[in-house]
Amino acid sequence: MITKSENRFIRINLITIIVTLVVILAGGIVRSTGSGMGCPDWPKCFDQYVPPTSASQLPANYEQKYIESRKKKNERFAKYLESMGKHQLADSLRHDKTILVHEEFNAAKTWTEYVNRLAGAILGIFLLLLAVFSFTYRKSATRITVLSWLNILVVAYQAWLGSIVVSTNLTQWVVTVHMLLALVILGIAIYTYNYAKELNKEPSVIMYRILWLKGFLFFTILISIVQIILGTEVREAVDVVAKALQYNGRATWISKLGSVFSYHRDLAVLVSACNFIVYKMVIDRFSGKAWPLITANYLMVVLGVQLVSGLLLSYFGLPPYAQAIHITFSTMMFSLQYYLYLLVYRTRTYKSA
Repeated sequence: MITKSENRFIRINLITIIVTLVVILAGGIVRSTGSGMGCPDWPKCFDQYVPPTSASQLPANYEQKYIESRKKKNERFAKYLESMGKHQLADSLRHDKTILVHEEFNAAKTWTEYVNRLAGAILGIFLLLLAVFSFTYRKSATRITVLSWLNILVVAYQAWLGSIVVSTNLTQWVVTVHMLLALVILGIAIYTYNYAKELNKEPSVIMYRILWLKGFLFFTILISIVQIILGTEVREAVDVVAKALQYNGRATWISKLGSVFSYHRDLAVLVSACNFIVYKMVIDRFSGKAWPLITANYLMVVLGVQLVSGLLLSYFGLPPYAQAIHITFSTMMFSLQYYLYLLVYRTRTYKSA
């Protein structure tokens, strides 16, 4: 029987997963609207807890102040990279003059980035609550407590990396790592949610063998992660092209992205095919109101939205709303695939005596 404290943990865990997806959506909106440098400092915005709404409210000489602060932070980050043996990356960071380019104040971009940071702060609060309430499992399921507190460390590192994203003026590979860490946070939260929910239940038993489904689903998750990484690289290529064209001729950007866009588009075909195969394998093995079947149905809906948003991006000049939808639904697809894998992994095959 699930206790009241365990039910509370499960509810907060589910809310945390939803809030994480909202934060990723907010980040997608920031990226698609070019608002990443809307706040030139971190964690405050223009050295204020509530950002300005007009240029008249900006601090005096703020440009030089933040550039000097950015130089110092980037030097510390370069030394950190050197300590990890990444000397070439550290050297390129020190000599990248675009990092110190000042961006003009834009109230809409400032508040877009500020709302993104507020969403991140709310996520941090829920993760902290989750870690505190995880102590209810300290004896019955220690891994839940350990992973919940590990997620606090990951999100703290993610917050620090967010400050690096700002100080390096959206350096491309840093943004990619930032996105991958978001998947790690999401993955840990999904695991603890599933483990807590299934802790006092007997594993499901079906008549059909499950090994092929487990293996193929794991492969599908891996290529989906590769696709997300390629997607972030496409987004970075879009930023480069947009800046080179001074944000004009949006309809021509796709044609100038190079091979990374072709790889991303072609891999989308494989990802779609794999998800359809997974769905077919699930409906062949589960029926009724089985959670793997329900999750697979949701997965198909998310995949459909993802494909439509991808077509909109490819053929309608990269509309910003489609960019935000595309990145959000890619992480939703990963979430459902991973949750489905956890459900399937716990399923057993009936064996006659």
